[in-house]
Amino acid sequence: MKKIFLLLLTAFLLIGCNEDEDNIYDFIGTWTGTYEGTEKGSWNIVVATDGKVTGTMHSDQTTENYAISGQLSETGDLTAVVGMPEDGEFRGTLMREDKKASGTWTNSVPTPIRSGTWKGEKTSK
Repeated sequence: MKKIFLLLLTAFLLIGCNEDEDNIYDFIGTWTGTYEGTEKGSWNIVVATDGKVTGTMHSDQTTENYAISGQLSETGDLTAVVGMPEDGEFRGTLMREDKKASGTWTNSVPTPIRSGTWKGEKTSK
């Protein structure tokens, strides 16, 4: 009986100690940065424990704020929309190792469609 217990304990320890496993908890918190292209400004998002992402883009040219909402995968892939209802996209990658982020954006309001790239970093947990 002792041998079975030790065998099970060892198996659980080996399974539970995998540090390479992807985990959403590394991304939870506030991320901020800038965007540029046919328009420029700043952005910020908050990643929740379930991977839900909410935030805003603020345009330097129009002084408008645009909502960002979407989902982050456990590997750091961000898929979000800009505006309510959906007027564009905010996609990219959040990096676990150096806490940096980058991607692309589009926004069709106001017309014509604007697009470009964004970059930033994690600022708080």
